[in-house]
Amino acid sequence: MTSNVERFDIKVNVHGGGESGQAGAVRHGITRALIDYDAGLKGDLARAGFVTRDAREVERKKDGLRKARRAKQFSKR
Repeated sequence: MTSNVERFDIKVNVHGGGESGQAGAVRHGITRALIDYDAGLKGDLARAGFVTRDAREVERKKDGLRKARRAKQFSKR
């Protein structure tokens, strides 16, 4: 897409999260590095959907619940 495949050697270490989240983080990091290298690539990368970060985060656990939304199971007996 940006025809920079032969120009760079990339080595990445990623910790935490799952495989999909790590892949997204690597893709986003490479995208930001390419934009820092050449700002003219931003349009092509944005059209491909690489510039926007996935903003979802883990919801915090609430008091009185088992997880963020999971409560104890209710029983009438």
